[in-house]
Amino acid sequence: MRVDRTWLGLALLTLPTLLVAVDTTALLLALPRLSADLGATNVQQLWISDGYGFMVAGLVITMGTLGDRIGRRRLLLVGAAAFATLSVVAAFATGPLTLIVVRALLGVAGATLAPSTLALITDMFRDERRRGKAIAIWATCQFTGGALGPVLAGFLLQRFWWGSVFLIAVPAMAMLLFAGPFLLPEFRDDRAGRLDLASAGLSLVAVLAMVYGVKQLTVEGVSVVPAVVLVAGAAVGAVFVRRQLRLATPLLDLRLFLNRPFTAVIVGLVLAGVAMAGTGLMVTQYLQGVLGFSPFASAVLFAPMGLGVAAGTMTAPMLVRWMRPATAIAGGLAVSALGGLLLAVVGGPYALPLAMTGITVLALGAGPLFALGTGLVLGSVPPERAGSAASMSETGNYLGGSLGFALLGVVAAVVYRGRMGGTSDSLAAALVAAGRLPAGRGAELLAAAREAFTASLHVVGVIAAVLFAGLAVLVLTMRPVDGAVPAALPEYEEARP
Repeated sequence: MRVDRTWLGLALLTLPTLLVAVDTTALLLALPRLSADLGATNVQQLWISDGYGFMVAGLVITMGTLGDRIGRRRLLLVGAAAFATLSVVAAFATGPLTLIVVRALLGVAGATLAPSTLALITDMFRDERRRGKAIAIWATCQFTGGALGPVLAGFLLQRFWWGSVFLIAVPAMAMLLFAGPFLLPEFRDDRAGRLDLASAGLSLVAVLAMVYGVKQLTVEGVSVVPAVVLVAGAAVGAVFVRRQLRLATPLLDLRLFLNRPFTAVIVGLVLAGVAMAGTGLMVTQYLQGVLGFSPFASAVLFAPMGLGVAAGTMTAPMLVRWMRPATAIAGGLAVSALGGLLLAVVGGPYALPLAMTGITVLALGAGPLFALGTGLVLGSVPPERAGSAASMSETGNYLGGSLGFALLGVVAAVVYRGRMGGTSDSLAAALVAAGRLPAGRGAELLAAAREAFTASLHVVGVIAAVLFAGLAVLVLTMRPVDGAVPAALPEYEEARP
C-alpha cells in the first residue's frame, strides 16, 4: 500500500510540535530537583522556568516572517539542529546561570518551530479540506504534548536525573533533520525583500517587556518596576504598529485585522488563552493545596485539560460537515462557558469530579477555536505570507496565557485575601503557617484558607464562563458575510445555512 508523502511529512512535523510542548511543561515538575542540584535561587528559578517562553514570545513574529524570506524548511531544520544541541547542553548544565542562558537560546530555536511547521502545512496541503485535517492534527499534538509533559517528567524523574527531561526532545529533532530534506518541501517568497531589522528589534522589545511585566506583576503584586516595564513595552509596541502601517512590506501585516473573521479569531485566541491559563493555574493549586494531592498526582489529574483540547481539535473537521465553521467555533465556546460554570460550583464531596469535569469540558469546547480558527488565520493570507500569519496566531496564544496567569491570578488573590480578612496572602503561605501552629489553631487556619481559595476558584470560573460566552457572541457577530469565504475553509460553501 502506497503512503501519501504529504501525510508522512505531516507526521514528521508533528514530532517537534509534540516534543517541544512536552519539553515546555515537563520542566515545571523537574524544577524543584534541578534547582536543588544546581543551587538556584528563587529569582534564578523564575528565569530558568520563564526564559524559554519569553524568547519564544518575543521572536515568533520575526521567525515567522524570516521563514517566508529565507525558506521555511531551511529555518525549521536550522532551528531543529540548534534545539537538539542546546537540549543536550541544558541536560548537562553545571550551574544555574548556564542553564538560564541555554534556556533563553532554546527559546530562540523554539521560536522557529511553530510558525515554520504551520506554514509548511499550508504548502503541503493545498486542498483546503485536507489542510483543515492537517491543522487539527498539528493542534492536537501541541496540546497533547502539553498535557503529557508533567506525566512523562514524573516517570523520568523517578528513574533518571533531571536532565532527562531535556533529552526527550533530541530524538525527534534528529529524525526531523534526517528525513526533513526528503519529505518536506521548501518555500520562500522571492519578492519579500530583506528582513526589516528595526521592526524585528521593536517587536522583540515590545513583547518581551509586556510579557515580563505581566509575569512579574503576578509574582510580586503591584510594584513600580514591572508596571514601568509593562508601560514601556506598550509604548514600544505602539511605535512598532506605526512602523508596520507605513511599510510597503511590513514584518507583520496589521492590515489583516481589517478582515473581521481574522480579527475575531485572534481576539478569541488571546481571550481563550486568558481563561484557560487562569483556570488552569487555579485548578492545579486547588488539587494540591485544597484536596492534598502530590505534584505528580495533580499533573496526572490535570492532564484531561490538555487532552480535552486535543479531542476538541480533532473533532472540529467533522463538525464543519454539518455546520458553518463560525457556528462550530461559537458552539464550542458555549460549551467552554459551561465548563467554567462547573468550576464555579466545585466543592463538597464531589469536588474532585466536578473540578476534573469542569476543566475537561472547558478545554473540549475550545478545540474548534484552535483548529478552525488557525485554519482561518492561515487562509486569510496568500501562501507567501503564511509564516507571518502563523506567527500572529502563536503570539496571540502566548500573550493570552501570560495575561491569564497575571490578571486572573490577581483577581483570585484579591478574593482570597478578602475572604481571609487580610490575614493571609496566599494558600501556600497559610499551609506553611498552619504547620507552625498548635494542632487546633492550625486546623482552623487550614479550613479557612481552603474555603477562601475555593471561593477564588469559583470567581475565576465565572469570569472564564463570561469570557467564553462573550467570545461565542463575537465569533457569530463577526463571521464572514455571504460570499466572503476564507480560502482555508471551503466548508462554508458546503455547510447548511
